[in-house]
Amino acid sequence: MRRILLLALAGISLFATTLAAQKIQGDYMETRSADVYTGQCFANGEVNLTGREAIMAWKVDRGTWDGVKLDGLSVAAAIHANATLGDPYADPYPAKAVLLVDDHATPQQKSALISLAKHYAGQLLDNVVEVKSEPVMMETPQNHHQHGPARMMAGTLAAISTRPLNDTDHLCGNEVTFYPPLVKLDHSVPAVALTDRYVGPGLGTDWTLHDKRSAFLGKFSEGNSAQAEATTQTVEGGE
Repeated sequence: MRRILLLALAGISLFATTLAAQKIQGDYMETRSADVYTGQCFANGEVNLTGREAIMAWKVDRGTWDGVKLDGLSVAAAIHANATLGDPYADPYPAKAVLLVDDHATPQQKSALISLAKHYAGQLLDNVVEVKSEPVMMETPQNHHQHGPARMMAGTLAAISTRPLNDTDHLCGNEVTFYPPLVKLDHSVPAVALTDRYVGPGLGTDWTLHDKRSAFLGKFSEGNSAQAEATTQTVEGGE
């Protein structure tokens, strides 16, 4: 019994250490080259013609990833996919990606930021063709339930600026959030991308788009110390 208890406690310790290594929270921005807040008729008009491009950006408010503290640092990704992202009838893979990593990050922090982006983006970042260190700046609303305004700049290579949706953005009267965000988030809202630009290397294409209903603002987080506490109570109470 004592040996079983020691093994259980060791497992809890490892579990808690893993959670601590991945305890993080922050802000997220995304743009697509197709409208995400739109009506069925507009979406059908864009599918297979556009929507293969995306920019994703994360800014860490506070926390650690892979045991590395990342407070205040950012990472972004520019993506060119094989089909309209979010289309259930087409395969967007393989996709090509360029990562834009905060140039204030140490080598260890840079590796952790890349790991964080790959964790959230999944297959979209399976084929990273280039990693660039850039001054990544990201500003989002203090109240994450607001739609904007927000902005992100990664040197001269990528830029996003957004505004809230308003009545003038209801063009057909049947708009919905047609495509969900490309990553798992705690909370997200669609917004208008006043600017959506990538003019960097690696993707074989670049783009500059304006005034599209193609952006998301959101919050992300990982790690829940309550899980470790609940596991500990279960073991202690299950003698």
